[in-house]
Amino acid sequence: MSAVRPTRPALHFAAELLLQAQGVRAAIFDVDGVLTDGRLYIGEHGEQFKAFHVHDGHGLKLLAQGGITPLVVSGRDSPALRRRLADLGILQLALGAGDKLRAAAPLLASLSIDWPQVAAIGDDWPDLPLLQRAGFACAVADAHVEVRAVAHHVTARPGGEGAAREFCDLLLMAAGRYAPLLQQQHGSLDVR
Repeated sequence: MSAVRPTRPALHFAAELLLQAQGVRAAIFDVDGVLTDGRLYIGEHGEQFKAFHVHDGHGLKLLAQGGITPLVVSGRDSPALRRRLADLGILQLALGAGDKLRAAAPLLASLSIDWPQVAAIGDDWPDLPLLQRAGFACAVADAHVEVRAVAHHVTARPGGEGAAREFCDLLLMAAGRYAPLLQQQHGSLDVR
């Protein structure tokens, strides 16, 4: 049996971008348009269905393992969303938030985190107050032009298709935790 080769990260971000994203202790995620593709599926009895990408979910779990607290602040609420967040172990959330900035404040206060230590990712106008206040702002590739204009980084992937994972990877890399988490994963493959 051959030994598993140590792996160096294949993922790279520009050094300037990583510097901008350093010091982040919490990351705020919008849902519709970021963790989903933004489409609303509503059944004839009003039930809502949402599609989430497994890569994004794994990114949120890795973020938490890397010491960066994921928070979800969404203008909408649904049983499907609550189920997904529970499955991911996301405890810090504000759902059905009309004013996202006001909804995020008590979440950050409970963690003793100030805005310069916050990253946020969004896709449309309701996310602008969070993005403008956060120390590091990110927009998904298919975000509204005004959201892309205030972002430090625009993802290569659209919302619901891996954009949140890219955001998580960037934050973990900026924090110096990406490579150790990757190595941990490869280490678990080394069966003796």
